[in-house]
Amino acid sequence: MTTLTIPTAATAPRSTHRWLALGVLALAQFLVVLDASIVNIALPVLGRQLGMDTAALAWVITAYVLAFGGLLLLGGRLADRYGHRRVFLFGTAGFVAASALAGFSVSSEMLLGARALQGVSAALLAPAALALLTHLFPDDRERTTALGVWGAVAGIGSAAGVLLGGVLTATLGWQSVFFVNVPVGALVLIAIPLLVTRDGARTPGRLDAAGAVTVTAALVALVGALSAVEQLGFLHPLPLVLFAAALVLGAVFIAVERRAVEPLVPLSVFRNRNLALGNVVMLLGGAAMVALFFALSVFMQAVLGYDALTAGLTQLPLAGVLVLVAGGAPALIARLGTRPVLIGSLLVLAVGLLWLAAAPSDAAFLTQLLGPTVLIGIGLGGAVVATTQLAVDGVAGGEAGLAGGLINTSQQIGGAVGLAVLGTVAGLRTAALTASGASAADAMTGGFSWLFIGAAGLALLGAATVAVWRRG
Repeated sequence: MTTLTIPTAATAPRSTHRWLALGVLALAQFLVVLDASIVNIALPVLGRQLGMDTAALAWVITAYVLAFGGLLLLGGRLADRYGHRRVFLFGTAGFVAASALAGFSVSSEMLLGARALQGVSAALLAPAALALLTHLFPDDRERTTALGVWGAVAGIGSAAGVLLGGVLTATLGWQSVFFVNVPVGALVLIAIPLLVTRDGARTPGRLDAAGAVTVTAALVALVGALSAVEQLGFLHPLPLVLFAAALVLGAVFIAVERRAVEPLVPLSVFRNRNLALGNVVMLLGGAAMVALFFALSVFMQAVLGYDALTAGLTQLPLAGVLVLVAGGAPALIARLGTRPVLIGSLLVLAVGLLWLAAAPSDAAFLTQLLGPTVLIGIGLGGAVVATTQLAVDGVAGGEAGLAGGLINTSQQIGGAVGLAVLGTVAGLRTAALTASGASAADAMTGGFSWLFIGAAGLALLGAATVAVWRRG
């Protein structure tokens, strides 16, 4: 296994309270992950009050994902260039301000603009936070434990979004799903300067503007195409044009990076096979995870008849197991190695998803849903920690922000692809069952069953990829 190269003491941020600093950094990451899911349950109420139809409501999610996924690589490079602590604080401040703006929104245009600003700020915050973690924990064993905490926070953020969204919307209104970020973000802004020293002087140089523009445009075109597919179908001219634009811009980006003196993404970084493998698995895992949480929430409400709060409460066992497993994963990784733990976790995740796919339209939670969701929590807890460990293994200190941007980009793009593709598969299966005379509940259940089977296939593909990928 390769080792992490840490920058000199003159450049690396430090802390005399590293574990407390880790808790604050994880809290910021929790907000970023949470915000991608907490809004879902609030959308119907929000739409009625702001006069937004279904198509407009989809952009409340898409505006965030487009800005976040499209700018993550640039955010990571800016953190490497101008200082990880500085960019982290700047991104956190922007996220707090954008969240307040979203909560005060009185029109759809104001809300969508605020959501885009949240995404831009998150793209600065997330890679800088992960880079700070790698600096604060240079020892391999301590860094693995810290990444366990990080992985647990990322996983529980996705699961907790449904629960918190239901509770806040039901008690305080849809605005509260945005306002909740303000006090938490303010705490982070106060604590980090007290806990983490400034980054040292950075080597001056030019930022790769051409690379930044082309990769951001390519990712925005890709996420936009996937969002358009969900609404318009694969054969509509708009997603086809956007897919073509994404391919062309991606090719231009690679050509630019090959010639740039100081590239945004040095292509040589992918010679680190652990980093490359971690990002491939995160693509697959992100696709399975985002589709899972979306479908599980809708299945419980639309098919089983749970209200928003009950649907959130039933995901507590999944979230609790995920946290426990993620907390114990570092010790298991230290004993068995990263790859065996990752393969085992993905296999457990696949079994849980296949079991969930067998749930009928009148499933009882205790006997037919609790078991598979617990297995899913076990699999996700181990997989997130091990994947993140792989993605930062062997990365030089000056490229820690880049590594953070890459792994977060993989998760966001994977999630967008997975939800678009598996959601379309579920929709087609539901339509076919409806045409054959099945009841609405049975037709939806059949569609979700195919979605869960597809997510299990992604987990199995990830495990197979880890098994055959060469080390180095």
